[in-house]
Amino acid sequence: MNAVVDKAVTAVIEGVENIDFKMVAFSLAGKDYSIDIMKVREISKATRFTYVPNSLPYVRGVYNLRGDIISIIDLRTMFNLPSVKSEKNESDEIIILRLDNYLLGVIVDSIDKVVGISSSSIQPPHPIFGDINIKFIQGVVEKDNKLYIILDVESIFGLDAENVEVIPSQYTPKAVYAENKPEEINMGFISETLRTFSKFTVTDLNNRWVEHRFEEWKTLKGNNSEDLQLHSERDSEEFLSRFYSVDTGRFWSEDYRNIVSSLLENNSSGTLRVWNPGCGKGYETYSLAVLLSEKFKEASIKIWANDKDLMSISNAPNLALDKQNLPEYMDKHIVSVNSKSQFNQKIKDIVLFEYHDITHPNTFPAVDIIVARDVLSFLAYSEQLRMITEFQDKLVPDGLLIIGQNEELPGNDWKKIKSNSITAYRKIV
Repeated sequence: MNAVVDKAVTAVIEGVENIDFKMVAFSLAGKDYSIDIMKVREISKATRFTYVPNSLPYVRGVYNLRGDIISIIDLRTMFNLPSVKSEKNESDEIIILRLDNYLLGVIVDSIDKVVGISSSSIQPPHPIFGDINIKFIQGVVEKDNKLYIILDVESIFGLDAENVEVIPSQYTPKAVYAENKPEEINMGFISETLRTFSKFTVTDLNNRWVEHRFEEWKTLKGNNSEDLQLHSERDSEEFLSRFYSVDTGRFWSEDYRNIVSSLLENNSSGTLRVWNPGCGKGYETYSLAVLLSEKFKEASIKIWANDKDLMSISNAPNLALDKQNLPEYMDKHIVSVNSKSQFNQKIKDIVLFEYHDITHPNTFPAVDIIVARDVLSFLAYSEQLRMITEFQDKLVPDGLLIIGQNEELPGNDWKKIKSNSITAYRKIV
């Protein structure tokens, strides 16, 4: 028997597997996780980080790693997992990740060891791992009587997405000039200036409305090319003034509330989870909270409401109310606190307001309803596509999505609901 055959036989006899994948194992909230060692630069410990004002809740700060200033992310906070508060001067366990040209530190409960496995033994992720969104899991593997959840760190931190904005070519000035049609030239520059002044991105999501509004705009301003252009943020906002959904920036009227109510199906699970991105000062969120608390009296209701306007989201939990301007249906949910009118504790407990940019990872569980009115149009094209996919991932089967009344989802992945003043869809099962 030659040496090669002898070695192979010995490996089979001893049960040695083909180790072609190594991972750094660690624990989070009592479960075993791991990261591909090729994504890990080193492991470290630290006791002190430099705080960064107005950062996301899971950003612990920045850290000087031998001259490299890196962000430190607390994975437990990011994934809404319980964590034990560190004692004073106790070091945090940190895994330093190498992602493309970036370094990033993540805090975990404890770092175990480097584990070698055969890549063929990695199984695809399963919804049973409900603590973390399944799209952030690369796979699962069993080794030495432990079940390791392998995290896909590039998906978690969004580094697999394109960094360059991709605007459909038909809306770029170069493409418009190539056609050399006056109406298209003006339409092209309207699209470009809307993006410049208002961060409004013209795509299939809203193109029908923009084209209709442009025809109105020509009637209003005349056909002179100079007069048609948007020269300032004020011009841009005037153009968009009719874009926004009914009752934007105020509590929902009784009529609008009834329309939304008609879209809500009976809930038999006993729980109702809702996501309200772009909640602003909270008027829409509280309107929704009151509606749901009355329609589903026995359900346990939770609304995750977030916005990247720090001032608005900071004031939303204790929004001061003017009773004279409140819709009548809200009266029974209002109490007086220190001579000021506020929503009662039951309504407040329904809502969790968070400062958050929705294009960053959204780590809460699957939801039954998403209310994202007029949010998508103010994202870059690539971000619009990514958020539509995110909505698909977050919604339960047959879940309800409400977007801006002048927006429409492209493609055939959704079932559109016909309703006045509302553009709504259900996720196709």
